[in-house]
Amino acid sequence: MKRTCFVRCCLILGVWLLYTPLLAQLEERVYQTAYQIDPTKEKQLFVELDNLSFFKNNEYAGTVMKGYSLPGLWVQPKAVYYPLSNIKLEAGLHMLFYHGAHKYPSMAYKDIPVWKGNQYQKGAHFLPFFRVQMRLSDRIDLIVGNIYGASNHRLIEPLYSPELNLTADPEAGVQLLYHSQSFDLDAWLNWESFIYREDTHQEAFTVGLSSRLKLNAPTSPYHFYIPIQGVAQHRGGEIDTLTVSSVQTLMNGALGVGGVWNTGHRVFKKLNVELDIAGYYQQAGEIWPFDSGYGLYAKAMADISDFRVKTAYWQCDEFISMFGVPFYGAVSTRENGATYQRPQMVYLGMEYSRSLGKGFSLGVDLDVYQTLSGKMHEPETGWKPINGSTSFSFGVYVRVNPSFLIKQF
Repeated sequence: MKRTCFVRCCLILGVWLLYTPLLAQLEERVYQTAYQIDPTKEKQLFVELDNLSFFKNNEYAGTVMKGYSLPGLWVQPKAVYYPLSNIKLEAGLHMLFYHGAHKYPSMAYKDIPVWKGNQYQKGAHFLPFFRVQMRLSDRIDLIVGNIYGASNHRLIEPLYSPELNLTADPEAGVQLLYHSQSFDLDAWLNWESFIYREDTHQEAFTVGLSSRLKLNAPTSPYHFYIPIQGVAQHRGGEIDTLTVSSVQTLMNGALGVGGVWNTGHRVFKKLNVELDIAGYYQQAGEIWPFDSGYGLYAKAMADISDFRVKTAYWQCDEFISMFGVPFYGAVSTRENGATYQRPQMVYLGMEYSRSLGKGFSLGVDLDVYQTLSGKMHEPETGWKPINGSTSFSFGVYVRVNPSFLIKQF
């Protein structure tokens, strides 16, 4: 039944791609948020509505994870003010809705949270939103409060799942952005859990770095670059009441090399290939069954006739990702305590995105994950062989971000 549904989705999307004028770059057009400050808006006050509506269906087979659907939206109504030509202030609310849900757990969302206790919010999951952005120079921006997170970090999928653009809370803390002709840097701290004195849970925060060394101009016919990425999450705190496993530190990182062929051709426009070596390290604690591991990630992406086709190969040994797609890892989120021996996976995807005007964009994507045959270890039964499986995901997304000038001071 799942394979029949998958074939139908492929046929429908294939026909659509052939007969629709397509523009690629789903992440850039739908997920990411522009951060540049317009100096001409000095002393102006705006009311802005930022919204991402989505329907995502995950039909997952095999033992890695269970399938589920995400019908919903998040919306941020806020006031935006530019007191100076290089300062931007934003204040409002972030609200997450799932169609058919009426109560939401009151906690930090990294994906779909587990229901715990009697603390909940009615109607929607909502948080205050506040951001101060200062343009320190032509190349440097400092952000305090709600930072530019998720896909704005440009992390590879083994380190960060694109689905978190839909489900996760806005990241909050401090961020430094640097952009020049030869080097890009995004360094941030996201504070996820605050504790009070004698609290019964841990404080938690994540620090991250995403950089790219550009060996020549990105517009050159042949462009080469070196991506360097890393995230580390620390859980602990000295004023809580926990005495066992009270400190945990997990790390993920990646180092790679990539190349882009800007063909200048009307049909075959661009080819991007990249090879990354990813690493995992559990510096403290016993959250995961492995203390260290690595992975090899090879991917390619082609823009052909204004649509984008993507493929990747992944192989790892005892690698665990904190925020990445679970298929890029050696542990199961479906079977309790199950792990895999050097798992391998092949990925294939295609996407559609289109800008409908300033502040309005549409996106569609189809992802296929083919896990290969291997071995799985269960605590009760030990090692056993497992067959390969085909999982797929299909999503439709609409980003709406209009802005209205209220007053010129």
